[in-house]
Amino acid sequence: QVQLMESGGGSVQTGGSLRLSCVYTHDEMLFMGWFRQAPGKEREGVASIYRSSGTTFYSDSAEGRFTISQDSVKNTVYLQMNSLKPDDTAMYFCAAGRAFVPGRLRLQPEQYSDWGQGTQVTVSS
Repeated sequence: QVQLMESGGGSVQTGGSLRLSCVYTHDEMLFMGWFRQAPGKEREGVASIYRSSGTTFYSDSAEGRFTISQDSVKNTVYLQMNSLKPDDTAMYFCAAGRAFVPGRLRLQPEQYSDWGQGTQVTVSS
């Protein structure tokens, strides 16, 4: 089982930036994703990256503001978040997927088998 540990969350003001990191223990997964869940809302996909090709997908809300990247040497996936808004406030989770699914399906939580514990992001107005 892959173990995932997120870090980098915190509190920022509107327009600020944060970079989340996710360190993983094994590298057999095919793709990685970042998700978020606000109180009372469903978990939603934010960004995904296919490890071998680097192909990325973003939710509409993340497109143009967030960037997912990876460092395979460090076994780490990042989520750079810029121009943060109060609506971005949520617990952010890193996840790993092992079975191939095409394209934007990688933004669906049910495609992932391993999850981290999450890191809280709070954006104040």
